[in-house]
Amino acid sequence: MGNKLYVFGHTKPDTDSIASAIVFARLQKALGIDAVAYKLGEVNKETKYALKTFEVEEPQTLTSVDENCEVALVDHNEFSQSAQGIEKAKIKMVVDHHKIKFETKEPMYFIAEPLGCTGTVLYKLYKQNGVDIDSQMAGLMLSAIISDTLLFKSPTCTEFDKEVATKLASLAGVDVESYGKEMLKAGTDISEFTPFQVINMDSKEFDDEHIKFEISQVNAIDLNSVFSRQSELEDAINKEIKEKNLDFYMFAATDILNANSKIIAIGNKAD
Repeated sequence: MGNKLYVFGHTKPDTDSIASAIVFARLQKALGIDAVAYKLGEVNKETKYALKTFEVEEPQTLTSVDENCEVALVDHNEFSQSAQGIEKAKIKMVVDHHKIKFETKEPMYFIAEPLGCTGTVLYKLYKQNGVDIDSQMAGLMLSAIISDTLLFKSPTCTEFDKEVATKLASLAGVDVESYGKEMLKAGTDISEFTPFQVINMDSKEFDDEHIKFEISQVNAIDLNSVFSRQSELEDAINKEIKEKNLDFYMFAATDILNANSKIIAIGNKAD
């Protein structure tokens, strides 16, 4: 085995980010690479529920990487969403399903597909490499798909995501609908969170040519419970805008049962 490969998803991780790091590290290990999964931040309640259900340990936290580190990025490719020091690290691999904003000095392994979830891409990689999917890894990939597609209601969900989820559910020994609802529900309880924690549950920073902005999303069973705290949330958002010098900030609360969202957009470029 060569150097250790650090595998991680984006900062402020969601379920796909954590699950994909664990699942991809396991795949690399099966292929003879010394790969270890890490997380770049606190794990949310939804992800905790998935890890507990399939009895998988939470990865260790990584704060930064140094320039000799060999890394694999999953579920992101933009440096603004990655570990500190990523610009100088040796990026060996990327597996993703987002838009691509990436430049490298050397050729590398990069796979990104327009699917609802990185977990779906990883399912294909297990199949291509002839590596067996055990019930734990199946459960994590399934959880990632359910999370990112909001149980197949999201516009980014494809027919292939649904097909793969059905196969993974049978490998994991769970019913897609009932497990999916319970997992999503576990992630929606934000009553004890501060406004700052709410807007940082699942957020990503973007730096486009002339605009620096952040998009944040929470899932809810009841949108009123989120918007009863609107003024507190707006205060927290304004603070973030000031501290990070953002042009705008968009916060979306998504009703996972009815598949609709309500948005707060603030900033000088919010229109």
